[in-house]
Amino acid sequence: MHWDENVHKIWEDIRSLKKKRNAVILAHYYQKPEIQEIADYVGDSLELARKAAGTSADVIVFCGVHFMAESAAILSPDKTVLLPVKESGCAMADMVTVEALKARKKELTNPVVVTYVNSSAEVKAESDICCTSANAVKIVKSIPEDKDILFVPDKNLGHYAAKQAKRELVLWEGYCPVHDEVKVEDVIRAKEEHPQAELIVHPECRPEVVDMADFVSSTSGLLRYAKESNAKEFIVGTEEGILHQLKKQNPGKKFYILEKEKLVCRDMKYTILPKLKEALENMNPQVTVPAEVRERALKCLQRMLDVK
Repeated sequence: MHWDENVHKIWEDIRSLKKKRNAVILAHYYQKPEIQEIADYVGDSLELARKAAGTSADVIVFCGVHFMAESAAILSPDKTVLLPVKESGCAMADMVTVEALKARKKELTNPVVVTYVNSSAEVKAESDICCTSANAVKIVKSIPEDKDILFVPDKNLGHYAAKQAKRELVLWEGYCPVHDEVKVEDVIRAKEEHPQAELIVHPECRPEVVDMADFVSSTSGLLRYAKESNAKEFIVGTEEGILHQLKKQNPGKKFYILEKEKLVCRDMKYTILPKLKEALENMNPQVTVPAEVRERALKCLQRMLDVK
């Protein structure tokens, strides 16, 4: 990919500020390509949570959405955590509140609450263990079979984890508005247009779409599969930001986003280079988590990281 002089100039400025602040830049795979290129680490939620927990930097700049920066603040309370655009939220995370979760727990018999990392710190604090799309099946399998499980907030990921782990789960009625938009007819059309391509999708997609896939995994899992597969063409069922890494890592292969108009997360695209530079210049916007919430949410995240 060709980058113009302005991009190279602002990259230089960001590198200089990063050195001055002793900062590390973490970026999710759904970020814009020029953000991924300047990041120290690009990954999915699980990989970035581990990087945030283990970094020796003084400042963590999280190029992602609010719950990701919150997770970094929970895991590294002694660090300054910056989110370049404070409005970068997550519609799925907004689909569960602490009050609603408490009420649902009362209706069930002492359930184990497995909460997707795409959730607020307050909701994590009210949960037993976190999961990501990369380890949801493993987390569900780790819970004793005599325990009821309430899976929050993504019903599509919960459905996938239940099926793979062969467990009954009580599912929250949340979903990712981006992945959930993809319909069976979109898949049929894409397969007709690219008959030689394998279909690889994220488990946040609807169950009927997931059932049509050749491979289902988190963003990092999809990247690994594309690299290792003998297939030369892929229809990709996740946010279009992943195309940058897919094409970069597999120059001899072709990738087609499943539904170009639907698979774009606006919140993930809010982070632009000038905003990243401003965040490092001004050391704002900072993301913090109150101590009493952080301590409880940390247990939830740590339990996830401890599952091998």
